Amino acid sequence: MEIELQEIYDYLSMQVPFITLTEASRKTLVNMIVIHYLRRGQAFPPSDIDQNYLYLLRSGAIDLRDADGNLFEKMNEGETYSSACVAESDDGGHGIASEDSLLYMIPCKVIQSLQDESPDFHQYFITSVHQRLKYALECRQRSEDAQSFMQLSVSDIASRTPISVSSDTSIANAAKHMTHENVSSILVMQDEQLVGIMSDHDLRSRCVATGLNTELPVSKIMTTELISVSDNTSLADTLLTMTRHQIHHLPVVIGNRPTGMVSVTDLIHQLGANPAFIATDIEKANSVERLVQVSRYLPELQLQLAMANSTAVQIGEVITAITDALTRRLLVFAERTLGPPPVPYVWLAGGSQGRNEQTSHSDQDNALFISDDMRPEHDAYFAALAKSVSDGLDACGYIYCPGNAMATNDRWRQPVRVWRKYFRKWIEQPEKKSLMLSSIFFDLRPVYGEAQLYEEVQRDMLSMTRSNGIFIAFMVSNALSRRPPVGFFRNFVLIHDQEHDHTLDIKHRGIIPIVDIARVYALSEGLTACNSTERLRLAYESGSMSQEMSENLIDSLEYISSLRIQHQAQQIRDGMQADNYIDPKTLSGLERGHLKDAFMIIKDMQEVLESRHQATRMQ
Repeated sequence: MEIELQEIYDYLSMQVPFITLTEASRKTLVNMIVIHYLRRGQAFPPSDIDQNYLYLLRSGAIDLRDADGNLFEKMNEGETYSSACVAESDDGGHGIASEDSLLYMIPCKVIQSLQDESPDFHQYFITSVHQRLKYALECRQRSEDAQSFMQLSVSDIASRTPISVSSDTSIANAAKHMTHENVSSILVMQDEQLVGIMSDHDLRSRCVATGLNTELPVSKIMTTELISVSDNTSLADTLLTMTRHQIHHLPVVIGNRPTGMVSVTDLIHQLGANPAFIATDIEKANSVERLVQVSRYLPELQLQLAMANSTAVQIGEVITAITDALTRRLLVFAERTLGPPPVPYVWLAGGSQGRNEQTSHSDQDNALFISDDMRPEHDAYFAALAKSVSDGLDACGYIYCPGNAMATNDRWRQPVRVWRKYFRKWIEQPEKKSLMLSSIFFDLRPVYGEAQLYEEVQRDMLSMTRSNGIFIAFMVSNALSRRPPVGFFRNFVLIHDQEHDHTLDIKHRGIIPIVDIARVYALSEGLTACNSTERLRLAYESGSMSQEMSENLIDSLEYISSLRIQHQAQQIRDGMQADNYIDPKTLSGLERGHLKDAFMIIKDMQEVLESRHQATRMQ
């Protein structure tokens, strides 16, 4: 290949959408390119061109205008203009070179033939943002890790023939059967129905340690509170079940008929840092120091989950389950030290933990709801309990909330009757400043204690927020305070400071705006869900949001969150502290394009909310 053509080939190999083509296709394409030069002020597309082309701007800049002459986009170096090659395009606009510009022109018939050859190349010319984002997420699932750990179903790794005994089998014979089959647990059946499970732990703690006669039936020591999974359950959900319940063995069933067994050992072979083991280590820990040691596995766990091609939703649920386990254990430690609580209480998580959307690097957001039987002298106990837990979480890597939205703040450690007053005031007398902080407490989720103390308040709170126009208008205003970092011309608006110069704050300018939108719809419809994805799905089911917008926002949240997780995974890999600041230059051209699509979806939805809010105020 001649030097000039090689230089063009190298350039194409780094540009969207040509990076999706095979090497052979790019080499063929180079010979089809027509080079054209535009001086500043000349019309675009060039007026002397007699056929349709795709234009790749190699250098310079072009202002694009609509049919009325209004500027609607700036075309910068490395960007393409493909309207003439897209059948569905209704772009009747034109442009003017705002700088001297060099164009690579590719005939549309060549583009069409390449679309026929490459599905990935074809996707670039789909005009629907929704379809492009769907395709981007599908590509992640079809990547080389498509059959990775989190994408498999439990039937892929479960033992094919379940080992079982009848409920009247003696403990001794059941143990011999386990030894012969080389298994650490065994299913217990009665009349062809699964009624229990006996594990090595049951043998040690309920038989050997207590001196129980081993000739007694296995039903005397088996675990009867069964948790099982169906054979088509994903390993991601299986892992989450094990983590939440701190169990090491799960029967795999079809209906109530066992078809196999899966153990943590099976999962260990698939994933190095196993969350079920971490959760069990937390449950066994007898000191804060041990919890600190266990929590050091969290960055590695997030890295493993990211490398396993897990979705952002799956990672959020697993990491949050670990945080919940740490929180519960710290509360057990506190009660051991302080004694039993003088009155019932419930510890609640807010923020990303409350929404089951955490990563391994999060701050604390929590609150205490205390029984109305609480007396003034009881506060010393709960203040000490809150300090013990928050200090423990901080030691485990969950820093104190910068806004002091924690149970250590006596404002957020109150009897139920006070919390009722808080919510009533926020809803009936909304103020923008107070709602920015109180929005944390509209995402609360019970973690430990008497959950009904919160559930009663939540029911009343949602009955007040449902269809409360003034309150929802304030929540909308709060949701509109964080705009996606994309400018009028679809260019990224970057941070300009010394610490995070030329980066995007992917959390606060990408993820949080969707979280805020989901919260608005949940409160306006009285939905109890806290998770943002679930809120958006229920908003559609309730009829308050279109199916298209619901799916678009869910896909946008997943895509932006997955970029954040991959960014943090690379930082963890490099031994750095994970953060939320992404340099767009580290993303591929396709990733930047999809990220712009996601930001535009958020922008469109915010405009819809703003329009509805203004219409409501005028009524």
